[in-house]
Amino acid sequence: MINLTPVERSALRAEAHGLKPVVMIGESGLTPAVMKEIALGLDAHGLIKVRVFGDDREARIGMYETICAELGAAPVQHIGKLLVLYRPKKEVEKERSAKAGKGMRMVTIVKPSASGTKKPSVSKVLLKGNERVTEGGTIKRAKTRQKSTKKASLA
Repeated sequence: MINLTPVERSALRAEAHGLKPVVMIGESGLTPAVMKEIALGLDAHGLIKVRVFGDDREARIGMYETICAELGAAPVQHIGKLLVLYRPKKEVEKERSAKAGKGMRMVTIVKPSASGTKKPSVSKVLLKGNERVTEGGTIKRAKTRQKSTKKASLA
């Protein structure tokens, strides 16, 4: 289990405020499938909210402690039926970019919404050496360089 300082816990609580619950625990309780989903959520996001459907406060506290102990997560906050958990993300993207090989690079493309009122879409793309991203967010390949017919005839 990870120990957090009060300052770290406060910062994580503030960051978790706008999050929606990733996993919901129903009447079956903490099944292996639920634990697996919580572990996947922690690997992907690092900081997650879990909603517990049930009125027994002691059972929720027990679930909270079990999740933290088994998954090596830090308890951040327990308010009502919401549990906030933190575990540092695993470095998955770095492995992917290392596998990409030479000449490949990771680029983040941000496209505004068509209406301008919604959130922009963000996507990460792997580009080859001869590709570029235009202002509109599309990927274009570089054209092959044209060769002079005059120089070809002289050689």
